[in-house]
Parts: sequence; structure tokens; C-alpha cells
Amino acid sequence: MGRDLLLKHGLIVAVVLASVLFAVPPQDKIHLGLDLQGGLHLVLEVQVEKAIERAMERRAEAIRRDLIAKGLSVAVVEAQGAQGVRLAFSKAPDRGPLEEVVRNYDASGTVRQQTPELWFYEPAAAELQHMRTSSVDQALEKIRNRIDAFGVSEPSISKQGTQRIVVQLPGLQDTQRAVELIGKTAQLDLKLVHSQPTMPGAQPPPGTQLLPLKKKDPKTGQFIDAGGYFVERRAQVSGDMLADARAVPDQANAQYYVLMRLDNRGKKIFERLTRENVGKSLAIVLDDVVFSAPVIQEPIPGGEARITGNFTPEEARDLAIVLREGALPAPVAIIENRAVGPSLGSDSIADGIRAALLGASLVVLFLLVYYRFSGLIANVALLLNLVIVVGILALPGLGATLTLPGIAGIILTLGMAVDANVLIFERIREELRLGKSVRAAVDAGFNRAFSAIMDSNVTTIIAAVVLFQFGTGPVKGFAVTLTIGIAVSMFTAIFVSKTIFETILRVRRVTKLSI
Repeated sequence: MGRDLLLKHGLIVAVVLASVLFAVPPQDKIHLGLDLQGGLHLVLEVQVEKAIERAMERRAEAIRRDLIAKGLSVAVVEAQGAQGVRLAFSKAPDRGPLEEVVRNYDASGTVRQQTPELWFYEPAAAELQHMRTSSVDQALEKIRNRIDAFGVSEPSISKQGTQRIVVQLPGLQDTQRAVELIGKTAQLDLKLVHSQPTMPGAQPPPGTQLLPLKKKDPKTGQFIDAGGYFVERRAQVSGDMLADARAVPDQANAQYYVLMRLDNRGKKIFERLTRENVGKSLAIVLDDVVFSAPVIQEPIPGGEARITGNFTPEEARDLAIVLREGALPAPVAIIENRAVGPSLGSDSIADGIRAALLGASLVVLFLLVYYRFSGLIANVALLLNLVIVVGILALPGLGATLTLPGIAGIILTLGMAVDANVLIFERIREELRLGKSVRAAVDAGFNRAFSAIMDSNVTTIIAAVVLFQFGTGPVKGFAVTLTIGIAVSMFTAIFVSKTIFETILRVRRVTKLSI
């Protein structure tokens, strides 16, 4: 046996051994998708226009502070969504300082004068588009942080299109709790209470808004409407000033509350707020719902506040997680919510294995009956194909996820591997009919079938790449396994099969080939 043949044998043995080592525990197991082990599949849509509204409200407040710092007589600065910010002054301002302040936030924005005292800032189209894009990116990052804090292993979180986010949590049991944790906006604000409505349908005073008050029904455990408050539109303290939040048991009862600790900037603002408003009520607002409105008894220098609501331990912990990880830049709408039970996943695995075994058995039988000894060689290559594909899927750094369509992709590649062998064997038969020796016929068969096999497989890989690029979830799983399987089938059908033929032809003097 020549040195070149020994090197080929060594390569084949090394590839197979590596595949077996990766596929067998305690190495990383193959990650199973939702359809095989159960879990949660969510498609979320970020309400980007709401994100723009909030961003413009923050920008309006920042512009107001800067205008006051420049000595301009500001009367009202009011955000009007994506349209812009209305700027009213008690005395006509100079255009220069006004434009300078606005340009600090939006270099391409437009500042228009409507009257000497009334101006309007209109954001540039590129600025609005940046707000839309960044709001989706921020939402994706916040959701990822929440899921990591929740403790789900192997989550899949990705952007779909311009404003949708796909979340897959395999193996998750408590799906409802996860949905609430992911979908909660968690926009925290501390706002001064102006008054309570005295009659239904009362209009809020200027500069205020009516927010509902929610309290927990001790019988049902659900939060119910309990009136409402007129609160100031402008938040004195917001969630971005939060340094920490944690669930704490209430010693007075068996419930929990959430203790918040503000950062240094928030501490200073909170201390000044409580010092200047002793005797007034301060509403703790979460997602435009008042959870409590305690009366300020004295200045609070420590920067700590609590959210009470007779929470269960899980509710308090989840609320602390979303507050700690930060609010979503905008509400998210759940477009698709699909939970797969573990029993259904087990059935899918069993059905997939049965289908794979049945398909493989029929292929093996066909090759043995039709191509006899050469069919046995093809079956050996087919077995190695399966081993190597499984080993690649289990590679630690690949992060491949096996889904039911992925199993279909593996079965399809088995068929394509057989197709390659059929092309090679039929070519060898043609060469033998032309009167060539067995060695010459084998060499010619492999060489002449190579281009057809390569063209077919490359075309299929291109289609798989397109599926992976534009597909989601199960479609991507199918594309990954199909691509891996095709690449492996090229190795086994051409390299492994030819090496076996060469070994037999060198070891024994073969004058007739069973094919």
C-alpha cells in the first residue's frame, strides 16, 4: 500500500474519530430546537412611533433645560411626537442661541419662527430614521439582558425585518411568566400628583395627565382599576436614573415589594424633589399605571424608594429584573406567541428518528440489491456521512440547533449522497462496457462524474444559503443541516468511496467488479 493511500486512510480515520468524540457526551450535545424539546416562540413588533414620541419628550426636556441655562425666557416646551417640539417664550428670543441649542441635538433639524414668541423645531428625516432603528436595536439588547437574568439556557434572539424581534426559548416550562417578563415595557417614572378626579370624565388641568391606579385584588390576585390621579406630565425621576432594584419580603405581611436605589444623579434630584414637596403625593408610575402614591413626609436623602403592590415573590423578582435591566424604548406588540410542549417535542424526535431509519434502510437495501459489492462500499460511505454530520452539528463553537426540518435536511442529504454514488457507479459501468480494465474504469468513472456532482451540489448549496439568509427558525435549521450534509456527502461519496476502491484494487488483483 502506497504512502498516498496511507495518508488518505489516516485522514478518513481522523475525521471519523473526531466526529464520534464530538457527538458523544460529555462533549457538547446537539442543541435541540423548539419543535424537538418544547419551549416558547415569540415574534415581537416594536412600536417605533411610540419610541419616537418618548425620545422627542426627552429631547424637549433637555432643550428646555439648555434654553433656561442660556437665559432665554422659556414659557412652554412641548413635544408633539414625530412632528417636532413647540417652543413658546414669554419674550421673543434671539434666533442664534435658540438654533445653537437645537443643533446640539439635531444638526440637520429645522427651526421655524411662527410668531415672535412661538417657534417650532422639526427633526430631520434622517434623525427620525435613526430613532426608529436604534429603538429596535435597544429593545433587542434589553430583551436579551432580561432573558439572561431570567436564566434561560441557549436562547435565540434575532431581528426580523426593520422592527420585529424573534425570540426562541427552548426547554422553557413557565411560558406565561416569560411572556410577561419579555413584553413588559417597564417605563418607570416618579411624578408629582396634582389631584384626584372629582367626577367621571373630568379633564386634566394644563400640564397634567390622568393615569389609572391599579391595586391587587386579594381574592383573585389580579390587578384591578382603583381610580386614578392627575399627575404632572413631566417626570421628576425616571428609570434611567436607577442603580439597582431588588425584591424584598414585607415583614408586615407575606407579600413582597421592590426596593429601588437611584444613582448619584437620581439621588440629588430625588432629595431636592422630596425636600421641596413635603406634604404632597408622589406617584410611582410603571408603564403609565400608578402603583402607589405615598405622601412625602420628609426629605429623603438616601435615594431609595419602594414599589408596593402585594407582589408574590416571582412577580417582585421579575419586576426587579426588568427595572434593573432597563425599560424598553417603546412598547412591544406580541405578533406570534407559540408554545410547544415537551411531550410534543418527544413525539417529533421519535417520528424523525423513525423516518430517518426507514429512509436509510430502504436506501441501503436498494444499493445492495442493485449495485451488490459496490453498493456495500456506498453504504459504508453513507454510514460515515451520518456520523460526520452529527459530529459537526455537535461542534462546541458552531452553535447549531437541530430542528424537525433539520432532520428532514439530513435525510435529504442522504438521498443526495446516494445520487452521487449512482452517478459514479453508472459511469463506471459505461467504462466497463467500453472494454476498459477495472482500475481504468473506476478512475474514469470518478473523474467524469465529478463535474456533474459538483454542479448539482453547488446549486443546492446556493439555494440553502438563500434560505438561511431570508428564512427564520426552522427554515434556517433546514438550510444549515442541508449545507453541512452536502459538504460531507462530497467528502464521503467521492473521497471515501474512491479510497476504498483504490485500496481493494491495490491489495487484490481484481479482474471483474461487482457493480
